[in-house]
Amino acid sequence: MQILLQILTVTKFALRTIPQRLGSSATAMFGIAGVVGVLTGVLSIAEGFRAAMTNSGSLDNVIVLRSGSDTEMMSGLTREEARIIADAPGIGRSTQWVMSSAELFVVINLPARSTGTDANVPLRGIEYSGFVVREGLEIVEGRRFTPGRNEVIVGVGAARQFAGLEVGSKIKLGALEWDVVGMFTGGGGSSDSEIWTDARALQSAYRRNDTFQSVHVRLASEDDETFNQFEDALTADPRLDVKVERLMDFQKQQSEGVYMLITMLGIPISIMMAIGAIFGALNTMYSAVSARTKEIATLRALGFGGFPAMASVMIESMTLAVIGGATGAGLAYLAFDGYQTATMNWQTFSQVAFAFAVTPPVLIAGVAYAVAIGLVGGFFPALRAAHIPVAHALREQ
Repeated sequence: MQILLQILTVTKFALRTIPQRLGSSATAMFGIAGVVGVLTGVLSIAEGFRAAMTNSGSLDNVIVLRSGSDTEMMSGLTREEARIIADAPGIGRSTQWVMSSAELFVVINLPARSTGTDANVPLRGIEYSGFVVREGLEIVEGRRFTPGRNEVIVGVGAARQFAGLEVGSKIKLGALEWDVVGMFTGGGGSSDSEIWTDARALQSAYRRNDTFQSVHVRLASEDDETFNQFEDALTADPRLDVKVERLMDFQKQQSEGVYMLITMLGIPISIMMAIGAIFGALNTMYSAVSARTKEIATLRALGFGGFPAMASVMIESMTLAVIGGATGAGLAYLAFDGYQTATMNWQTFSQVAFAFAVTPPVLIAGVAYAVAIGLVGGFFPALRAAHIPVAHALREQ
């Protein structure tokens, strides 16, 4: 109990002297704030991209691909195979629809709004049942395309990032012009970056005959039993050579490459900046110990131990770090959260529109990083404070 009182007393004196060292203290805090801001920005890019890729439906949304295919572009299914899949047990059904949509996936070039240069944009051909397969899909402007016509609807992310996708405009696909008749949102998932049209019309335009690349399915239930029943029925059928995945798991796999690239590039930069911030914290805390040498020596002479002096320096260092980290995280949140951009999905070589996501875990990670900097930066000055020779320090002052 006594040692805790000593720590509180010494720490109170230490924190009261911060205004006298405002310049060096502010330098350390701003340095740490900069490090945390960069780290938070990098992590928000990675989290935003992952969220855009994985927010693509619920557990009852399933994708069926040719066995061995890592992406839709590498897959291929015939209409007969798509029909067999649609007849499998476990698929959701209503009085009007079987919750199955055989789909095509191609990549087209459109000019980006920011640069004017062409970028790859995903174009998906769906069966009309695809609108009910994807729960949460909403037309926010215009209407759905009419089956059999050269009409497209565009995701809100694609419309924001690429020129010429306004409702009422025309785009050229292959040798034909297509009318943009609507704009939709899938709730912030990867579909928001896509352009959709009727699968049969797309087959005709790109001479795909009667083939598809995937079948998107909505199961009757989200539970594992229904999924396993559906998967077992397809994998055991000798007429098929397919693999079955929950759409959320498939999209997560698609995002891993870009997620790792962003973090592998950004975190080393943050580490290098952190090293500079640690030296700044070391300098600040050594200056603090030097300025308080007489005070610490006096307290030691009055019976205070070396550990309370050490603890007070560590607490002061981490207090400055937390203030700097919270400032950096807060500024990063204001600057980055919700910022709209697009990047390449290296699995499909097409652009994915997404928003930076400064999530609570990202903010916590940034502040924890700041605390670690404060801990390292304060450790050696704290050791010096604990071992100040009392008599020598009193004579020098």
